[in-house]
Amino acid sequence: MADENTTPETVIANDSGQADVAPTAAPAREGRGPGGGRGGNRGPGGGNRGGGNDRNRGGRGRDDRGRGRGGDDDGGEELIEKLVHINRVSKTVKGGKRFGFAALVVVGDGKGRAGFGKGKAREVPEAITKATSAAKKAMVRVPLKEGRTLHHDGKGRFGAGKVNVRTAPAGTGIIAGGPMRAVFESLGVADVVTKSVGSSNPYNMIRATFDALTDQTSPKSVAQRRGKKVADLLGRSGGTQAEAEAEAAAVVE
Repeated sequence: MADENTTPETVIANDSGQADVAPTAAPAREGRGPGGGRGGNRGPGGGNRGGGNDRNRGGRGRDDRGRGRGGDDDGGEELIEKLVHINRVSKTVKGGKRFGFAALVVVGDGKGRAGFGKGKAREVPEAITKATSAAKKAMVRVPLKEGRTLHHDGKGRFGAGKVNVRTAPAGTGIIAGGPMRAVFESLGVADVVTKSVGSSNPYNMIRATFDALTDQTSPKSVAQRRGKKVADLLGRSGGTQAEAEAEAAAVVE
């Protein structure tokens, strides 16, 4: 009788009547699959070295590159993003035409900071992402009166684009059209009157608008620059000193 620990054998009777023992085929090593892998980790499409080559490839998607709109550029604050214009351009090559897209985006925090940027890419979403990132890096601060309107009138120009911006009383609203409205909405201005003269190119209008906004000054900044008090500057308008002090106390940067 064969030992229990030996390999299973097959008994074959020969011509002399004696039994010959023929070993059976050795069992397949554990884990050798039809894919020729050495173990379960190397089978076709499975494990670390299978046909799928899953190792170290799961983290190469675009989402891990930090190019999303909610990146760390804004420091975690909520920003208002306005898509102003998308332009499709084409380049003729030997095999045909290659199309691309250019996006113009305005961003702002609604509290006196805004910026604009442009981006180019083969696809629209990527162009918008590039433009948004550029706009976040080029944000400027504009002083607002009472947090709702401009301190004074102004003019801006870029190329053939000319714009006029005027302060307005409460309840006026944003009287502006097209690209200029996007700038004031993202900036947080509630009351303003504007007029665009000349070019209607959105790029020129945006640049002219920011040219006018960067020239805005507040009574507080002027007083600091001249070494005076805000009440001294406001008192020259013909009002009393008490009215000037009250108005100076109500000035919000």
